[in-house]
Amino acid sequence: MARAQRICLFGATGSIGQSTLDVIAAHPERFEVYAMSAFNQVDKILELSLKHNPKVLNLPNQEAKDKLLSIWPSSKVLPEIRIGSEALVQTATDTEVDTVVCAIVGTAGLASAYAAAQAGKRILLANKEALVASGQLFMEAVKQSGAELLPIDSEHNAIFQCLPNPIKHDEIKQIILTASGGPFRDTDIALFDSVTPEQACKHPNWSMGRKISVDSATMLNKGLEVIEAKWLFDMPLEQIKVVVHPESIVHSMVHYKDGSMLAQLGHSDMRIPISHALAYPARVTNQAQEFDLEQLCQLNFRLPDLNRYPCLRLAYQAMEAGQLSTIVLNSSNEIAVDAFLNNQIKFTDIPRLIENMLAQNWQQSIDSIDAVHAFDDEVRSKSLEQLKQYA
Repeated sequence: MARAQRICLFGATGSIGQSTLDVIAAHPERFEVYAMSAFNQVDKILELSLKHNPKVLNLPNQEAKDKLLSIWPSSKVLPEIRIGSEALVQTATDTEVDTVVCAIVGTAGLASAYAAAQAGKRILLANKEALVASGQLFMEAVKQSGAELLPIDSEHNAIFQCLPNPIKHDEIKQIILTASGGPFRDTDIALFDSVTPEQACKHPNWSMGRKISVDSATMLNKGLEVIEAKWLFDMPLEQIKVVVHPESIVHSMVHYKDGSMLAQLGHSDMRIPISHALAYPARVTNQAQEFDLEQLCQLNFRLPDLNRYPCLRLAYQAMEAGQLSTIVLNSSNEIAVDAFLNNQIKFTDIPRLIENMLAQNWQQSIDSIDAVHAFDDEVRSKSLEQLKQYA
């Protein structure tokens, strides 16, 4: 029998990380946690380490390492602790690692994901920035190294399951991404100015972090997924469609030229796409609730109202404009969402700031991951300056 697949899990304490660990723990004969990373939840990473026994822990700085050492039980074997962003790259390319789960949120996860691609690893991708901020660079690295790229967010994993391998582009009419519509899908647009962070974070179907919950409310998240789909499946933008599907039962669809439409259905549980990708091409059980067609009442679909979701419109515009604009879209959105969550700007100021930043005359050349990070820093700095007019 083959040895267990050695997993490096970046972003272990987040919701994707927790779901991944649930699947791994259910199949110890198949999967082994070799390495984990956490940003600042030291107590949580201690708990997870004692349960899953990784060989390597990645922490952000010496302070986090010192805190972990101060609470680590003396009776337990201490893993190797690596600190800093460069250590993430070291772990991503570790020869002992078979599969890298990229679940760090934001551009902080970009360098390690790119390093895994260059090293030819099997990559389970949840980090959107790898493709939104560096799509061409990232996909070229995957192609050159022979890395295996498997999406684990629900929509792209659904599309992956509905497509043949290899993809036959001449047979596909359209890729259709479904969106819940977020908590304000039926709210009077006139009330958007008074939306609070607490309201925006109450997603109707999924349990997610605060930042991604706001992105769902604005549908910027779906815009980023459109950009990801373009790179993942090498599809023209005009063949990628978004529909609002309030029930979140159909996770995405592929419309073929012969009139057939294939869809992937399931409960809103991230353990489903994660277990699919971890075991691919095999199938394994997970702890998700069994899907029962007899309990399925109805499925509703409608086109998104771009007046309700201006961020979705901006995402399409950014993708049409090119890589610089998709970086601007993502970076300015992160600044805007953080300001909104800290009650510094209104909910409706999020698309205003993004549109303002997209309208700037950007001239940089993006030919490396370092260039991506440098440009990202510049956009964030200018976005913070622009925030002052919305305060």
